[in-house]
Amino acid sequence: MLKEFVNNPIYTKELADFLHEANKNTYANKDAPKVAPSRLKSKGYHFEKGDLIYYDTYFGGRDFIGGEIVYKNQKPVWGENYFGFILDKNVSEKDVYDFLRMALMQEYDDTIPVRGPSNFSADNKTYTFIANGDLENFSGKEEISFHGKVVYRCFVHGGFIR
Repeated sequence: MLKEFVNNPIYTKELADFLHEANKNTYANKDAPKVAPSRLKSKGYHFEKGDLIYYDTYFGGRDFIGGEIVYKNQKPVWGENYFGFILDKNVSEKDVYDFLRMALMQEYDDTIPVRGPSNFSADNKTYTFIANGDLENFSGKEEISFHGKVVYRCFVHGGFIR
């Protein structure tokens, strides 16, 4: 594992554990407080534990774009960008994003911890996340289907910052 740290700015397990916790304490948690905007018209979340800090800043609502940064000892070490949108104009934003939060709060270890589990279903709604790569360098696609029809999609990509 020492070799991993020489090549990477943070141990992968340390980052994975922190992302699981940060995700459940920010957007995925409907009761998490937002922080003061860091950029004009942005919204955001902040989470800290030990020497690690997580920031999530995004723009928009129904359709959105944003990014997450993790700092270790106040140095940026990992990041992710995302773009999400609702495909069906007849679907409620609240229904989609309430279900998304539910999916993101699930416990999982079947994919890298940058969004949610590979699959989650409840009440004729399905969440899927497919990731290519690992925390060092990844891309992925998240989708939500209602009654078998895809109504939401989000693209993500990111990795270590060196």
